[in-house]
Amino acid sequence: MSETHVLDASAILVLLLGEPGAERVTRLLDAGGCLVSAVNFAEVAAKLDDAGMPEREIAALLSSLRLAVVDFDEAQALHCGLLRGRTRAQGLSLGDRACLQLALARRAVAVTADRAWSKARTGARVEVLR
Repeated sequence: MSETHVLDASAILVLLLGEPGAERVTRLLDAGGCLVSAVNFAEVAAKLDDAGMPEREIAALLSSLRLAVVDFDEAQALHCGLLRGRTRAQGLSLGDRACLQLALARRAVAVTADRAWSKARTGARVEVLR
C-alpha cells in the first residue's frame, strides 16, 4: 500500500506555476490518494482568483487535479488551533496548520514548499519540495 500525502496550498501552487518541485507533485498526484484540507483548497482558489482566473476555469483546473478534499470539521479545527504554540516560532499560518493537522490525523506525509515546516515540532512527517 502506498503512502498517503497531504498537499499544502504551496505544493499545489508549485505545480500550477511550474516551479521547482512540480515534477514531484505530478508524481504524487499520478500515484493517487493525495488529500488536501478544504482550508488549503480555498487558499489555492483564492490565489487563482487573485491572478484573474475566471471562476469556471478555477473550478475545472482544481477538479482536474484529482485531489480528495477533506472537510475542515470541529475536531480538525480544535487540533489545528492547538498546533499554534508549536508552530508560532516558524510563523506558520492557519492554512499551514490545517495541512499539518490533516497529515497527523491521517498518518500521512505533509507536502509543502515552505522550508520553515521542517523546523516545526508537530510530530507530522513533512516533505519539503525545494
